[in-house]
Amino acid sequence: MMRRENILSKIIWGASALFHDAGLSVIKDGKIVFGAHAERYSGVKHDKHLNQKIIDEALTYGKPDVVAWYEKPWKKNIRKMISGEWHYVGFEGSPAKYMQQFGVTAPLKTFDHHYSHAAAGAFTNPKNMGTVVVLDAIGEFITCSVWEYDDRKGLKHLYNSKYPHSFGLLYSAFTKRCGLRPMDEEYITMGMAGWGKPIYKNRIKNDFIESYHPFVMKKNVHEGLGDYLPGADVMDIAASIQAVAEEFIVEYTKEAMAKTNYANNHLIYQGGVALNCVANSNIFGHADSVWIMPNPGDCGSSLGAALAEHGRRVKWSGPYIGTNIPNPYPVDAIITELNTNKIVGVASGRAEFGPRALGHRSLLADPRGPEIKDQVNAIKRRQKFRPFAPAILKEHVNEYFDICTDDSPYMQFVGVCKKPKEFPAIIHVDGTSRVQTVGKDDSTGFRQLLETWYEKTGCPILLNTSLNIRGEPMVNTREDADRFESKYGIKVCS
Repeated sequence: MMRRENILSKIIWGASALFHDAGLSVIKDGKIVFGAHAERYSGVKHDKHLNQKIIDEALTYGKPDVVAWYEKPWKKNIRKMISGEWHYVGFEGSPAKYMQQFGVTAPLKTFDHHYSHAAAGAFTNPKNMGTVVVLDAIGEFITCSVWEYDDRKGLKHLYNSKYPHSFGLLYSAFTKRCGLRPMDEEYITMGMAGWGKPIYKNRIKNDFIESYHPFVMKKNVHEGLGDYLPGADVMDIAASIQAVAEEFIVEYTKEAMAKTNYANNHLIYQGGVALNCVANSNIFGHADSVWIMPNPGDCGSSLGAALAEHGRRVKWSGPYIGTNIPNPYPVDAIITELNTNKIVGVASGRAEFGPRALGHRSLLADPRGPEIKDQVNAIKRRQKFRPFAPAILKEHVNEYFDICTDDSPYMQFVGVCKKPKEFPAIIHVDGTSRVQTVGKDDSTGFRQLLETWYEKTGCPILLNTSLNIRGEPMVNTREDADRFESKYGIKVCS
């Protein structure tokens, strides 16, 4: 009882840094009160370092009693020696000293990388038990792991695969082979797949994969693939590795659920691979429900580490836990701008914790115009083949999309649009859309905007993409919004 009271009264910070996508989270009085991405304060995309600005905002919730670090540095350094990366170590040997440079001197505890991922999912999920699967590139040694979660017993580790047997590294290696940045642009690989044919799927499996479960590879691809499949169309390469991903994720999660003690068919899924929304959609063929915390990668493990220290499930109130722009949601101003110019930015309320804009730091557009997709891609300096997501009133989703679930508030699943000719701006070349459903219990302001838009136009959908330019972090503050508006000529309402 004493342990529970002590933990509930503590201010716990969770930190992830020194690899990529640094983040900081705060639990206070047993509640998640803050979670943010370092890049949005520094302006450096995928920034691996924390900075004084994010530290100062976290301090507004009180000084930490303890800092939870998202991985075990000594284990990671051993793996780096084995894999020839020892020259990259630096501060990673002492996260306590790293935090001290920001004036943070609270005691620091470390947790295994995959345990932080698993805790991020298990302790935010809406159910009291389930199967937990973590798939990512690499932490210390573990690359794939399976756990059982029970409110009464906590998290129990069952089994894993270890470096160099990593599906995340394999997908990143193919991202590099497609001419993109690994550990960054995997989502573009996923988008490219719709333009190609998976003609190399079986060859990739035969060349690189020994088995799916346990996941065993034939080769270490950490340094890339070189000129694998020389002369092949990169769209076909992308389609092929994506096809492998979809098959692997289904088979791995299916087998994991079969090996746990739970028959409730509830899957809790974390790690960077969980951002592959096309593959996620296939999981519902064997899982009745799926929970993916909306920041499943390493930045989200800052929250996972804090929850690991907290040691129990908390009430998940949504992803809007970042920097606050406290004005009322500007529904009327957005509608006016949409009617006039078809495209508008919004920076209002608390920023999203996760890589996807969900209505608080968004670039919005009327999805019905045939020219809108190209216009928004031009504004964001993106490749023309890249698709955009629809945000739709939840009660209308089945009318417009054939989708595996009618509850997709975090853009984690795709559906086939039933009326593609009416909404060309939010349809990928393969006819799919990464759908965000907006229910009555989701963001009040964004919900009100969609309701008003529907009342005025008869359209329950808006194109929703992140308020940023390719290669830059999302807008965070009103000052960021002013700079965006001035530089790119797009009105940003607050």
